[in-house]
Amino acid sequence: MRSVDEHLTEILGSVAALPPLDMALLEAQGTVLAEPVSAQAPLPPFDNSAMDGYVVVAADIAAASETSPVTLPVVGDIVAGDTGVSAIAPGLTARIMTGAPMPAGADAVIPVEWTDGGNATVRVSRSAPAGNYIRRAGEDVRAGQVVVAAGTRLGAPQIGMIAAVGRARVTVRPRPRVVVVATGDELREPGSPLGHGQIWESNGYMLTAAVVEAGGVGFRQATVEDEPGKVLEMLEDQLVRADAIVTTGGVSMGTKDVVKEVLTGTGTVNFHKVRMRPGKPQGFGLLEGTPVFTLPGNPVSAYVSFQVFVRPALRAMQGLEPDPLPMVSAVLAEEVASPAGLRHFLRGNLSFDRGTYTVTAAEVQGSHQLGSLATANSLIQVPEDIETLPAGSRVDVMRLPS
Repeated sequence: MRSVDEHLTEILGSVAALPPLDMALLEAQGTVLAEPVSAQAPLPPFDNSAMDGYVVVAADIAAASETSPVTLPVVGDIVAGDTGVSAIAPGLTARIMTGAPMPAGADAVIPVEWTDGGNATVRVSRSAPAGNYIRRAGEDVRAGQVVVAAGTRLGAPQIGMIAAVGRARVTVRPRPRVVVVATGDELREPGSPLGHGQIWESNGYMLTAAVVEAGGVGFRQATVEDEPGKVLEMLEDQLVRADAIVTTGGVSMGTKDVVKEVLTGTGTVNFHKVRMRPGKPQGFGLLEGTPVFTLPGNPVSAYVSFQVFVRPALRAMQGLEPDPLPMVSAVLAEEVASPAGLRHFLRGNLSFDRGTYTVTAAEVQGSHQLGSLATANSLIQVPEDIETLPAGSRVDVMRLPS
C-alpha cells in the first residue's frame, strides 16, 4: 500500500493549471483571476457628496445653531452625473444629491436633516467643519493601485470592484469542467421505482455538488451498466467536454469491478491501495491527457476520497494552492480508536466555545453510512501511527463545506 501523501503527490505532479481565458466580467464569476487588476483612475474620480443636502462654505455657518439658524439663498441644484462646471460663492448654497460632484468654492455638505429643506432659501441649524460629508477623490482607491490580485476567486465584491475601475473583461483561469460517473448495475435514478437488490444512485449527485463547492463545473453522467465496452466508450466520449473525470465504484477486488477492468493499462491510469480509512481502493491517471480519478463506491469513502485527493487537484487546475479543506486544532470530547497503519478520517461534529474548538466523533463510522456524514460538519484526522486517542487529546480536524 502507498500512503495518502504519496498518492496525493502523484496526482498533483500530473495535473496542470488550465490555460487562461479572456472572459466578459459577469461570465467570469467563480473563476480565478489570472492577472492583477489595477485602477486606471482614482476612485472616486472626483470629490463628491456623501449625503443629500446642501453645499456650503463652512465659515458661513460657523455660528449656526437650533436657536440661531443661518439662512442662505439657494442658487441651484447639483445632481449625480452633473457634468457642468459649477461653483459656489461665499454666502450662497446649492442643493446637492448623494454622489454629485462638489462645486468649486464649497468645502462642506450639510444634510437635509440639519435644515428646513427650503428651496429658495434654507435655514441651517447646525455648524459643520470643512470637509463635512465629502467623499474625497481617491479615498477608496488610488490611481494605479491593484484592486484585485491575481489568484483571487471572483465573487460578487470582486466583480463589483473590477467594474468600478472600468474593466469589462478579465483574464481568468476557468472553472474546471468535471464529469462525474457512478457505476453499478444496482443503481437506479432517484424518483424511479426500486426492484429487489437495487438502490437509488446518490454518489453522482453528492460528488457533482462537491465539484461545485470546490470551484468546478460539475456534470453528472447517467449511470451505465457494468459492461466493459460500454463503460470505456462512455468515458472516452466524455473527454470532449471534461477537464477531469471522477468515477465512483468498480475499483476494488470484486468480479464486476468494471472501472478497474477497463482502465487498467489504459492511458496512465493505475490502481492502488492507500493507507487510509475510509477509501483504501484508489485509482488515478491520465486518459488522453485528461485526469481520471477513480474513487470507491461506498458513499463515505467516495466523499472522503474526493476531499483528500480531488479537491486539491481541482484547486491546482485553477492556479490556486492545492490546499486541503480548512484545518483546525480541536479537543477530542470522547476517546476514539483507529486501525493501525491507516490514516483514519472520522466523521465528527465540531463546536467552538470560549476560544476553543471541541469535536465529537459520530456514533457510526461505516463507509456505507451516509446518514452520519450528512449530519457531520468535520472530519477528524487520526495519523497512521496512532491506535487510540483519549478524551482531551488534541486532534487535527478538517472543516467540511457548509
